[in-house]
Amino acid sequence: MLWIDCNVDPEAAASFLPGGLSPTDDPGAAAVVFSEWQWCSAEGSELADPVRCQFSEFQILLACEYRGRLMARCPYAWVDSAVSLARGWIQGMPKQYGSVQMTRMLPVGPAGGRREPGGQISGSLAVHDRRLAEATALLTGPASGPPELASVPLVHSKVVSPWTGDEDTTPRLLTSRVTGVEFSEVWSGTVDLRFDEQGVRAVDEALAALIPRQVGRAHSFAYAETLVGGEPLA
Repeated sequence: MLWIDCNVDPEAAASFLPGGLSPTDDPGAAAVVFSEWQWCSAEGSELADPVRCQFSEFQILLACEYRGRLMARCPYAWVDSAVSLARGWIQGMPKQYGSVQMTRMLPVGPAGGRREPGGQISGSLAVHDRRLAEATALLTGPASGPPELASVPLVHSKVVSPWTGDEDTTPRLLTSRVTGVEFSEVWSGTVDLRFDEQGVRAVDEALAALIPRQVGRAHSFAYAETLVGGEPLA
């Protein structure tokens, strides 16, 4: 996982927070995240067919609070797997389809990324044949722990589409219940994060408001969790 701390326009960030959520004491605090995932059900049968259980993802996360509890809101996410896309919608997560590429972490050879001084890790996002974002991080050393937003729950909005006309379409705030959370050693460093503003506006005008104003540190780590289910907040 390549995690990049950043700050976006506080007013723009607040506009993406639904009722019940509020900005934190650091309005505009955010993260841009490139990740590669491998998942399986309890019996692990998917692991015998990797094409079913692997996907890549790009997320924008906004720091927020729910009744004083620090959480993260994901207004945009892109994945390259239909299963992940559908699972995200079930959770209330606004996933879209895109192409996400990352440097692969390999323990041997000169071509792989390494969590070591001078290690280089890159990622890119393309949507509708347009490259919207790319980043290259140069790692400098171990961090004391994971970035703050990586350790808090995500909060989503469960929405029912008005298909028959008589559904209750009022969005409900949900968070995910997870167990077995694990972080590998975290390495941090400097990063060059770039967005193609023209391409971003062509895909989604509102997304352009979340292009980071300031870019902080980059972090590289592995992460694992067991997704148990959802929990309503409101």
